[in-house]
Amino acid sequence: MVSGVLKPYASLGQGSTTSELYVADCLEVFRHLESRSVDVIVTSPPYNLGIQYNRYQDTLSRSEYLGWTNSWIAEAARVLRPDGSLFLNVGAKPTDPWTALDVAQTVRSHLQLQNVIHWIKSIAIDRKAAGAAAGLTRDLAVGHYKPINSDRFLNDCQEFIFHFTPLGSTQLDRLALGVPYQDQSNIARWRAAADGVRCRGNTWFIPYETIQRRDRDRPHPATFPSQLPEQCLRLHGLSRIKLAMDPFTGLGSTAVACARLGLRFVGADIDETYIKEAVARVRETTASKIKKAGLQPATVSRLKTRAPA
Repeated sequence: MVSGVLKPYASLGQGSTTSELYVADCLEVFRHLESRSVDVIVTSPPYNLGIQYNRYQDTLSRSEYLGWTNSWIAEAARVLRPDGSLFLNVGAKPTDPWTALDVAQTVRSHLQLQNVIHWIKSIAIDRKAAGAAAGLTRDLAVGHYKPINSDRFLNDCQEFIFHFTPLGSTQLDRLALGVPYQDQSNIARWRAAADGVRCRGNTWFIPYETIQRRDRDRPHPATFPSQLPEQCLRLHGLSRIKLAMDPFTGLGSTAVACARLGLRFVGADIDETYIKEAVARVRETTASKIKKAGLQPATVSRLKTRAPA
């Protein structure tokens, strides 16, 4: 996957399902990847909103941040296949709502914006609006968000997932995320509904996993649930993915999704603490798959961990 000049911190799995994780700047890893060698990139870079990471300083000037964004996006565009996908998760904050849009505009000079997906982290559904078919017995509020105390701003319950592609014409497996028709008569009316499911659309409700202690269960200030990259990968089309990547691996949510789906993966992060946790999560996912399949661990999994320099 990556040129032998750069050694991975850890290599897990084997053959077509190998995951390579690097303690390195993503620009260094990108430089060791061949052009047009990556099918899908699913990532969430630092938002430049002053988040407290272990090592990275998330407080660049706007021009510095967008200049850095332009640098890594240029490399991402270079390594993507012509029919590849970049799923870019970017958030903002009420007092700085332009961050995500400024990032998207920076990408515009390198890739085409093919879809805009809204990751819904929390939602309130009125029983009456849902209709009798939904079977709700009361109004429903589900999901998690960071509440704010303000008389100017609303609680921020969503983030963007920008879907960029080299040409704007990448085919997707839309029904891989299909949802059943509520009105079954649609199946008879529409030939496209023959499988009984429809396109999920561009609003995805994916709540955070409930945790008891942040320092133990989520030792990273800005993670996304592994269901999010899994849905991105499925939407792109699993049969067309030979290599997936996350240049800002963090705790490894994309790596976990790839391990669950049996996909080759390469990831990087400058923080060894985060990569260690990502390795542990991938190993746990792989072990769970092995147990379900009734296989012997020694026959399907290996781990090499590089000692820190």
